[in-house]
Amino acid sequence: MIKLKIWYNYIIRSNSLRKYGGISKVMKKKVIAIMILLLIIIFGVGGCYFYVYNNAKKWTNLIYPGVKVGDVDISGKTLVEAKKLITEKYGEAVLKKNINIKTPTKTYLMDYTKINARYNIDEVVAQAFDYGKNLKLYERYKLINKPINNQFNLKFAYDPKPLNEMISNMKKEIDKEPVEGSIALINGSFKITADKKGAKLLDDKLEKEILSKINGDVEVPDIVVEAEVETVLANKTTEKLQSVNTIISSFSTNFSSSPYGRSTNITLAAKSINGTFLMPGQSFSFNGTVGQRTPAKGYQQAPVDIGTKVAMDYGGGICQVSTSLYNTVIRANVKSTVRNHHTIPSTYIPLGMDATVDWGNLDYAFTNTLEFPIFIQSIVKDKILTWNLYSNSSLMNKSYNLVNEIYETVKPGPTRYIDDPTLFIGETVQDQFPLTGYKVRVYKDTIQNGKVIEHQLISDDQYKVTAEVIKRGTKVR
Repeated sequence: MIKLKIWYNYIIRSNSLRKYGGISKVMKKKVIAIMILLLIIIFGVGGCYFYVYNNAKKWTNLIYPGVKVGDVDISGKTLVEAKKLITEKYGEAVLKKNINIKTPTKTYLMDYTKINARYNIDEVVAQAFDYGKNLKLYERYKLINKPINNQFNLKFAYDPKPLNEMISNMKKEIDKEPVEGSIALINGSFKITADKKGAKLLDDKLEKEILSKINGDVEVPDIVVEAEVETVLANKTTEKLQSVNTIISSFSTNFSSSPYGRSTNITLAAKSINGTFLMPGQSFSFNGTVGQRTPAKGYQQAPVDIGTKVAMDYGGGICQVSTSLYNTVIRANVKSTVRNHHTIPSTYIPLGMDATVDWGNLDYAFTNTLEFPIFIQSIVKDKILTWNLYSNSSLMNKSYNLVNEIYETVKPGPTRYIDDPTLFIGETVQDQFPLTGYKVRVYKDTIQNGKVIEHQLISDDQYKVTAEVIKRGTKVR
């Protein structure tokens, strides 16, 4: 106003106007009109500014129009009001959801609070509140009066660890190993104890399915998942055990001339194998079954073959047990996986039909290659060792027998003498008894309807020839 008045006085008092004898009335009117127009413009611009400013100021602590979080309109809400709305709509609602895991015997429940289900509400609402606040005044005014719809989306998160722990605990409750059936021969008849099925929770599959369904959609009902529980069958099922119904091979050897120690060892070793049951594909180890022959187990010292000599050791005589079992098993058409012959011919079995064992050194082993289980029975009576191998009667359409062929015999050479200074002159000791050498082939005959339909070579053994060795004294009395 002061500037306008100064400007007006300047015009009135202008020398250019005074030379014409002062300002005319018309001119005065024009000047006044211009001044009024300028005043209107100034007041109009100022009024508009204050109007825009005041409108924008009203929204300083409010969220601008057209703003949504998810599907909730939070226009005109304060930060606190918006958080409350979104928390009620999403934050609280999502925590009411549950995960239901159904198994054949039980339903397991876990609510979303356990997995710390959550939305980033604070972060998103803050973004929504700040929307447009950093624009210039007029741009903010335009955004308020002509809103542009803007939707902010929440991010859902959760902690899978509690779910993993729950599935782990479920597995501990559900998983059960099957109970193997068993078979025993009592008074000539088999008694079978039935097997029991086991169970296994497919936990990896369950976890993947649950994780694929966990979401923050509050409109979607609870998650329901059918947990897959796999039935685990026993290996020795009742049905398989019942297939063992007859003796398919038998073999006996006599140890009537054996002293007490040797007889004891044979009885102990045979007893430790008695009742052995092998499923198809299952292997047997003589040493693994009988174990080390020790005095603590009752084994006695008895003669054992060591190379071409005989010595005393615990468990002497049990090669007769392994040999007799070998002859029984091979007559059931089951091949050996480990078998060694003696270096000295055995008196209780034909040449080439023996199977020697030595703890930690030599073993006798085989694998059940039949399509049915086998049950091994040992009987020791009147110093006769008998092995019976039981399996399915359908295997009885053929029988098997061993025959040997001695294709070379080598007599020992002349006796060798060794001077021994520890013996007196005239004293002698046999250090090595003479052994005839043999080369022998053993065949397995397959017999059907009384005829040999196959003559199969199964071993080619050689027993060493050894001359007699006599020690003679050289010591003077």
